[in-house]
Amino acid sequence: MKNPFTPTFGRVPELLAGRREIIEEVAEAFDNGPGDPNLSTIYTGARGTGKTALLLYLSRVAAAHGWIAVNVTAVPGMLEDIIERTVEAASQFIDPAASAHLRALSIGQIVGVEWERAEAPRGNWRTRMGRMLDALDDQGIGVLITVDEVQPDLGEMIQLAAVYQHFVGEERRVALLLAGLPGKVSTLLRNESVSFLRRANSHRLGNLSAQDAAEGIRLTVEEAGRTMGPQAVALAADESRGFPYLMQLVGYRSWAQHPDEPEVSLADVQAGVALARRGFTERVLEATYYDLSPKDLLFLRAMLLDPEESRLTDIASRLGEASNYTSTYKRRLIEQGVIGERGPSYVVFELPGFRDYLQGKVGPLG
Repeated sequence: MKNPFTPTFGRVPELLAGRREIIEEVAEAFDNGPGDPNLSTIYTGARGTGKTALLLYLSRVAAAHGWIAVNVTAVPGMLEDIIERTVEAASQFIDPAASAHLRALSIGQIVGVEWERAEAPRGNWRTRMGRMLDALDDQGIGVLITVDEVQPDLGEMIQLAAVYQHFVGEERRVALLLAGLPGKVSTLLRNESVSFLRRANSHRLGNLSAQDAAEGIRLTVEEAGRTMGPQAVALAADESRGFPYLMQLVGYRSWAQHPDEPEVSLADVQAGVALARRGFTERVLEATYYDLSPKDLLFLRAMLLDPEESRLTDIASRLGEASNYTSTYKRRLIEQGVIGERGPSYVVFELPGFRDYLQGKVGPLG
């Protein structure tokens, strides 16, 4: 039986646990069309919280509701990629100028569009994209644009946001879903040129509840044709700590121990957890560590002196700074998903395993 878990960045899991509310509100927005606030949404979260998988899943939802989905990453050339992906999704024959006219269209599982040939590309990006939106809208088809890995210093990112605001004002059938690390998104939203996005809906993707994690793991196994006992499910969920990528990694490694057996046993999970921890360290913890600034690291090393929760005034004292000094770094680290708040004055490590990783890497502040 094929392993149903997908611990690969950018893959959509068989079951997207814990995101039902988000999925339902966007699905309803596709039916409502222009004016629904959920058509403009920003998703933030640390690495491994499932941002990319969610965007891809919502693209499938869009297609099921008669929309064209265009998925890009925030890199140079992004705007032209959106044009080309729209052309590809809409038709086998379309002029890049988007000044063609629809000749015939059929909607089934795949949207098929036939276009009349038109003249060479003319106009700027807004004009070209607008022509395609007009032609598709004549047939009741909307366009979903998803942008992953938001980059605030990318000029095309700013241009897309500015043009999208005009499209919304013109009541075009278009949606924009963005995803990125919290710090990157925060920097983007501080740019006055994209102030419109500050009014967009936003969701912070964090860890799933213990119940959602357990249900997601169990159902994924069962829908793929095997069983998993209560103890095995509980261990897998507990070791995953509700972290979406770690859930997939634990599930994948556990399933792979004896893939031809009818049950994923407790012993399978115990072995899978050990392997998953190593993979998680290499792919998530190390990448997070190297993204931190020297002052971020000092803040975190000061936290290592506490067994669990750290009081902000104690951190400031250990760093030899005024008590208000900690607010900037607290915010940065919360945005990156490394730490979380416990009331107004305390913080804890939030990213699974990062405390132990940091302890072994650099140790506490000495």
